Amino acid sequence: MTLVDDAPTPAPARGDGPGLLAAIAAREPSIRILTDPGTREAHRRDETAWLATGLPLAVAEPATTAQVAALVSLCAEFGVPMVPRGAGTGLSGGSAGIEGALTISFMRMNRILEIDHDNLTVTTQPGIVNADLKAAVAAVGLFYAPDPASYETCTIGGNLGTNAGGLCCVKYGVTRDAVLGLEIVTAAGTVIRLGGKNVKDVAGYALMPLIVGSQGTLALVTEATLRLRAAPAPRTTLLAFFPTIDTAGDAVAAMTKGGLVPVTLELMDRFTVCAVDDVHHLGLDREAAAMLLVESDLPGDAGIAEIEQAEAACQTAGASMVLRAADAVEADWLRAGRRLAFRALEQLGVARMEDIGVPRSRIPDMLRAIAVVAAEHDVTIGTFGHAGDGNLHPTFVLDRDKPDEALERIAAAKAALYEATLELGGTVTGEHGIGASRQAWLLRQRGEDAVAMMRSIKRALDPADLLNPGRVLG
Repeated sequence: MTLVDDAPTPAPARGDGPGLLAAIAAREPSIRILTDPGTREAHRRDETAWLATGLPLAVAEPATTAQVAALVSLCAEFGVPMVPRGAGTGLSGGSAGIEGALTISFMRMNRILEIDHDNLTVTTQPGIVNADLKAAVAAVGLFYAPDPASYETCTIGGNLGTNAGGLCCVKYGVTRDAVLGLEIVTAAGTVIRLGGKNVKDVAGYALMPLIVGSQGTLALVTEATLRLRAAPAPRTTLLAFFPTIDTAGDAVAAMTKGGLVPVTLELMDRFTVCAVDDVHHLGLDREAAAMLLVESDLPGDAGIAEIEQAEAACQTAGASMVLRAADAVEADWLRAGRRLAFRALEQLGVARMEDIGVPRSRIPDMLRAIAVVAAEHDVTIGTFGHAGDGNLHPTFVLDRDKPDEALERIAAAKAALYEATLELGGTVTGEHGIGASRQAWLLRQRGEDAVAMMRSIKRALDPADLLNPGRVLG
């Protein structure tokens, strides 16, 4: 299976790789360095399986900030690029291998350093899995909001690198909104602390928002202080089925216009609903053109009132059926079905997920545009996503036995999809990042002057272009 995307061809290896490995062994023998072919090959790709990637020189597994700083300094000395990596669940190629580069895995740096009840913060190393962090703070009555669909496997460091979103973004925001402080290692190997536990801090330039979402191209994050909340009430969950995509989009727009801010407002089209039901046997309405999952985490009567308002909006928009989860267990099943939508589509063929976002009032227009793209380019698209914040994931599903036959159509359909998104005032990535897979579209969306400013920042912070080179800006 070829199935290579239109990302840039990997550049040849840079720097003195053998010299670097010899220097690490001599000067920093406590750092674990893996050079066996199997490990290097396993770190060639992240979840963006269709990209052309490079084979890492080796995989380093530091356990402390000091070891990360030492690795960065040595890479600078020998001119070898670095690729920071967490669990490798990214969907833009941001942590995929670069030929001859040192992949720095943060999976050993997975300790929670402090849970501070008084200030509602948690300080953690980047290698901890999102779900493990959630569980640890939940055990003491607190709540960490950001929850990507891959929360059971993705790491906080990866979430910081991509500014990951998730199912709760409509109410609680993306990862950047939960960051109060960072410890970073610069391209020169210097350790810097940004922010802290202050809720308000406007001293100097806002460097933390610049680092979060930069996909390891400006600095390496070795520690994060994150905002926590009191544990919310158990969720009240609503499912609404619609006879057309348009009516589902109208319901989302009506909820937004009405000022509703549910904790979850998710959409799946018919193709995706059927795929999820085939796998999980949830008894979903397979004849409906679309389904919305709406949840409130407000306590008691307030939560019931919020769901009743959402139900009224769905009914007014033309929902064919509306029902509520009978209990918390059923709600968990339904939420899990949405989280596993992409995995369900993968059962039908080679699934290639996109990540677009539009202003919430334009969701009906975007859903119509996706249908037009699918018809005009003769491709199968299953659409699901975070309708509450306008972030949709139209996913191409290709014949598993003949995936390459659709490559030209997919490339044209992808371009048409992005053009339609931008015409609606949207973005070509809502939460996955530019990485290696959307670089040409960054210029199209942001414009030459804005990208030139980004390049100047990259040159200032990483003049030798050793931090995840070729990512984001190309």
